[in-house]
Amino acid sequence: MALLERVATLVRANLNDLIDKAEDPEKMIKQVMLDMQNQLLQVKTQVAIAIADQHLLIKKQKENEQAAEEWVRKAELAVDKRQDDLARVALERSMAARQIAESFAEQVADQTTQVENLKTALRKLELKLVEAQNKSDVLVAQHRRSRALDRASDARLRVGDGSKAAAFDRIKDKVQRSEAVSHAKAELAVENVDDRLAALEKEDAVEKLLAEIKSRKGMA
Repeated sequence: MALLERVATLVRANLNDLIDKAEDPEKMIKQVMLDMQNQLLQVKTQVAIAIADQHLLIKKQKENEQAAEEWVRKAELAVDKRQDDLARVALERSMAARQIAESFAEQVADQTTQVENLKTALRKLELKLVEAQNKSDVLVAQHRRSRALDRASDARLRVGDGSKAAAFDRIKDKVQRSEAVSHAKAELAVENVDDRLAALEKEDAVEKLLAEIKSRKGMA
């Protein structure tokens, strides 16, 4: 049956492999769960129909077996009444009923096998569905953690990109040069003040020496 083949495919399915291959693992998990639930409903329906058919076949088998026995009873009655022609007819009908009963017996055997196969498929699918339900939350969480790690790794790679590092170094060098220029200007400003003060001190000393010479020569 195509239904049993689909069920077998779902039962054999490895959820981890399906998720690894899926572009959207969470969507894949939901789809697998939905497929399993749909197939489970179909299998349950088929099991119910198969069991009903099995009961009907068993009923038909028993009816024909009883009919065969009843025709034998009627044949015996005809023999007792010394009506062999009626006994022969009754026996022929008994044989026909017996053949039909045997045919139904074969159908019952086939149907019983089919019912067992469907029940087995149903049990396996129910177990697989429970397994999938238990795994789904864990797998979704794993996928989300993996996706977050990938994003973090991508961010680190972008930060560590050579061109960005070079740009950062250039900015750093520019800041350092700017600081150096500022320090140099500050130092020059300090040196200019010192020079001016030194010049004033030198000029004052010269004036004092000149005054002393003039005083000694009475040229005040």
